[in-house]
Amino acid sequence: MRATFDVNSIRREFPALARQVAGQPAVFFDGPAGSQVPRRVIAAIADYLAHHNANHGGLFATSVESDAMLDAVHQAAATFLGADDPACTVFGANMTSLTFALSRALARTWTPGDEVLVTRLDHDANVTPWVLAARDAGATVRHVEINRDDCTLDLENLRRKLSPRTKLVAVGAASNAVGTINPVAEICRLACEVGALSYVDAVHLAPHALPDVAAWGCDFAVCSAYKFFGPHLGLLWGRRELLERLPAYKVRPAPKSLPGRWMTGTQSHEAIAGLGATIDYLTELGDAVSSPTSEAPRARRSTRNRLRAAYEAIVSYERPLTARLIAGLREIDDVRVLGITDPARFTERVSTVSITHRRHAPHVVAQRLAERGIFVWHGCFYALEVSTALGLEPQGMVRIGLLHYNTAGEVDRLLQALAEL
Repeated sequence: MRATFDVNSIRREFPALARQVAGQPAVFFDGPAGSQVPRRVIAAIADYLAHHNANHGGLFATSVESDAMLDAVHQAAATFLGADDPACTVFGANMTSLTFALSRALARTWTPGDEVLVTRLDHDANVTPWVLAARDAGATVRHVEINRDDCTLDLENLRRKLSPRTKLVAVGAASNAVGTINPVAEICRLACEVGALSYVDAVHLAPHALPDVAAWGCDFAVCSAYKFFGPHLGLLWGRRELLERLPAYKVRPAPKSLPGRWMTGTQSHEAIAGLGATIDYLTELGDAVSSPTSEAPRARRSTRNRLRAAYEAIVSYERPLTARLIAGLREIDDVRVLGITDPARFTERVSTVSITHRRHAPHVVAQRLAERGIFVWHGCFYALEVSTALGLEPQGMVRIGLLHYNTAGEVDRLLQALAEL
């Protein structure tokens, strides 16, 4: 497939990108904390609230329409995650809430002497819920260390800490702080070999690479729609036998069947409608970047393959942009780039780049850039373990997040602003 990627056309789909600050277009490098959304997502949310707004299970028109939408988006979300069974995809307020709910259920199956593995590279939403659950069950938490020179997981340390006592391995697919992509399939295989379950946090990977629970061989996976161009909504996938067997904390009238037994209370139906439009956007992006030689074969391609084409194009676009950013940052004497900086290893990272400045604290750098209309984050971004391991607490770092709607010109504006600090 020969791919084309028209970033200017893509940018026109995102109304937020038209914002100006101090007479200049705003530069949205804040995506790791929440991306901007295309027009169709905004329209889908508004359309649901205007024309189909109803609770679940009624026999009247708006409720029937609403339920049909929910069923369709469950299927779309399963396809997005690489799963076959839409009933195994659960929606919730956010990844953190879903993880706390599942950690409470899993803790019911642990006993003193059991062990849980978490990593120093993860967002705290994939650390503290398991720490608290283990505490309640009397289980032991063990931390997988990182290689501080390139901010990768120490896989030998992981292997040494795995044992028949291990009940769960919680790992991120990609670091939200330094961009490292973890070898998730290998980690899930190692967990399975000792009889442990695996829980994959795909929140930060999902804007940059297509999740694939089947290829990973994981038992659970979570992500958040607002990180991959959608509304504020969390998604949890789990193996059917586990979701059916584990004790769900739910009210009595809630269904015992999937996915209802894990979807507590009334969901944000408008956000779920927005998620459907988000996946439609990515699917159609896959069509747009594909070779236009024949419409008929394109029409017969599966939704999963169309999503795969979109993400192949996203990776092909973001990687040179990342190389341009990191090369420019390394030329600024006061700036230190954290994590993988070797272009030959860029397949091991996503386009999220964190830095420190020798003379200016992270909040000062972020403020100076904000004054120029360049939006970046400062702090630890809830990746408290990696920030602590790198000796950066309490101030943290500056995070620059590139997404497929960012441009080389925006990267150059950032580099110039940093050089002039």
